[in-house]
Amino acid sequence: MKSISATELCNLISSGKNIELIDVRTPIEYRSVHVSIARNEPLNELDPNTIQASRSVDSTVPLYVVCQSGARSRQACDKLTAAGINVVNIEGGTMACVAAGVPVVRGKKAMPINCQVQVITGATIIAGAVLAFQSGNMNWLALPLVMGSGLVFSGLTNTCAMGAILARMPWNQVKPTCSPSQSNNGA
Repeated sequence: MKSISATELCNLISSGKNIELIDVRTPIEYRSVHVSIARNEPLNELDPNTIQASRSVDSTVPLYVVCQSGARSRQACDKLTAAGINVVNIEGGTMACVAAGVPVVRGKKAMPINCQVQVITGATIIAGAVLAFQSGNMNWLALPLVMGSGLVFSGLTNTCAMGAILARMPWNQVKPTCSPSQSNNGA
């Protein structure tokens, strides 16, 4: 899989080259900030056949892929490459793009999924430890043990079950909006 830096992406966009970029973050993360030319194709819904069918070019023309920091885009690239699509991963993700001066669109702020995972994991570990020491019941130490084991598993497999669950939570969904022209169709 080929990768380029955010600076290289900025140079490609500035040169006027017509490139296709997908952002594989959740819709709420995408709404918060995204590269101006990117379209949202969430990783948990990514279907290589649908992606290829929606392209106006053949599969040999590179499809650029970005996420928050690079981990999810690498997973998407692996999936797309296995389907025969030529992909290029953007190293460092959207945050690197912002830092490199790539044109972005900013919307309503949201807490990224990885931060939500860190907050929940940290709070659960602290709660388990505090409950164990205050109550004298060492069974509460199962909470930090389970959370720590989950972190090790996530690190080894480059997956995150909690992140996948959080991505489906109502607060991480973007409510569809209806524009006046859409609401008057057929009325």
